[in-house]
Amino acid sequence: MAVKSPAGESRTALVRRARRVNRELAEVYPYAHPELDFDNPFQLLVATVLSAQTTDLRVNQTTPALFAKYPTPEELAAANPEEVEEILRPCGFFRAKTRSVIGLSKALTEDFGGEVPGRLEDLVKLPGVGRKTAFVVLGNAFGRPGITVDTHFQRLVRRWQWTGETDPDKIEAAVGALFPKSDWTDLSHHVIWHGRRICHARKPACGACPIAPLCPAYGEGETDPDKAAKLLKYEKGGFPGQRLKPPQAYLDAGGKPAPPLGSA
Repeated sequence: MAVKSPAGESRTALVRRARRVNRELAEVYPYAHPELDFDNPFQLLVATVLSAQTTDLRVNQTTPALFAKYPTPEELAAANPEEVEEILRPCGFFRAKTRSVIGLSKALTEDFGGEVPGRLEDLVKLPGVGRKTAFVVLGNAFGRPGITVDTHFQRLVRRWQWTGETDPDKIEAAVGALFPKSDWTDLSHHVIWHGRRICHARKPACGACPIAPLCPAYGEGETDPDKAAKLLKYEKGGFPGQRLKPPQAYLDAGGKPAPPLGSA
């Protein structure tokens, strides 16, 4: 297989290759979406904070009970921490996460009239909220472009040699410069979905990867197509997604809802 090498790649060639990768991934995942269940900006903000060091699936299985009991920032701000801890226990680091979600709810109530602000500079002042969380909220709850540099995003853009940076803020800046700002949110979804489903950290499914001809790291994983196919974690293969309430486009594409907490 002819694989394009970035050796001596010009800036123009890098931009073209990166944008082509994004176009190819958009065809593979036309229904890509944030994999946290939410009905409003407050729910997305809390869910994103809870998603640190655990899976979106576990968060989605946990938040229905949390939001049923505390549907607003005012109610969560006034909650008994021990009761919140018990609900959040499945998410791991539940004591620290309880402090964060109660703290950000108090800040929303006291400083923003109980509303999630739609500006980066305001969001990052909230307890437990960094740039990554802020961009998830801005891009998916407010439609304001942002790049979400999670562990999947960091791994893939370095694997693709879009940047050699290791600091998330520098990765965000470097990759953002390769794309129009309007592409940033969807780009984040495409890259993260690809990292979760095909381009895994330990055993990437190179032989089943739709962008293999564009990847300078081709061959780091399994290249045999049949063996690579067995590594896929892909909704069209019948695997359930992360969300209990996924978008209709995802269901139409053959995706399955995730099971609720405690189900067989």
